[in-house]
Amino acid sequence: MNRILKIILKVSGFLAVFVVITFGILYAVYNQPLPIGKKGSEADALATKMLKAIHHDAYKKTRYLEWSFAGGKHQYKWDKTNGKVRVQWNDHTVELNLNTPNKSEVYTNNVLELNTENRSDIIEKAIAYFNNDSFWLVAPFKVFDKGTSRSLITLEGGTEALLVQYSSGGTTPGDAYLWKLQANGFPESYQMWVKIIPIGGLQASWENWKVMESGVFLPTSHKLGPVTITMGTVRGYN
Repeated sequence: MNRILKIILKVSGFLAVFVVITFGILYAVYNQPLPIGKKGSEADALATKMLKAIHHDAYKKTRYLEWSFAGGKHQYKWDKTNGKVRVQWNDHTVELNLNTPNKSEVYTNNVLELNTENRSDIIEKAIAYFNNDSFWLVAPFKVFDKGTSRSLITLEGGTEALLVQYSSGGTTPGDAYLWKLQANGFPESYQMWVKIIPIGGLQASWENWKVMESGVFLPTSHKLGPVTITMGTVRGYN
């Protein structure tokens, strides 16, 4: 038994060292400092150009958004007009009230959840899932949200990008995103400086955009390194 434990400890130690070395290499290669740009009317104009390209007026009039995340494990139907969203994962369904979360309805295996502690935990998890997963769908439309600031960044080659920083809102305030745009303002990708990822400046694509029934453009997939993030069957309608 002691011999087996020694072997396990040696293997665990080797794996720990390997993970540390691998992370160190990735950090050295990919980590970038948060850029500093110019705030003001030019940055706001570029943000407005992006919104126009993806039909922001149609987005504002869109009542319902449907999509999924995490390989389809998280499913959503969002009623933007009433501030409510149905969040489903595993054996849970939450009729989430975004304005008054404690008024949300929680179901486990289709049975109304009455346990106060369980109900509270499930609501918190639903909010965290929604904040993260909806951002991958509608982040471009949030560039003028309360608590945001915008800066114009000049990239190598002279092209302009839009840095959006969030001082409040969502689950992780303080995050920042550098949007890279086509000449017409259409978003192609962003680089992220977020609390949950220790390497700053990782880039994710925004692609496979489709025009929804309501006329708004929404993405259906992203690429983050070798990982493809799919949004499932995306719908936007009234």
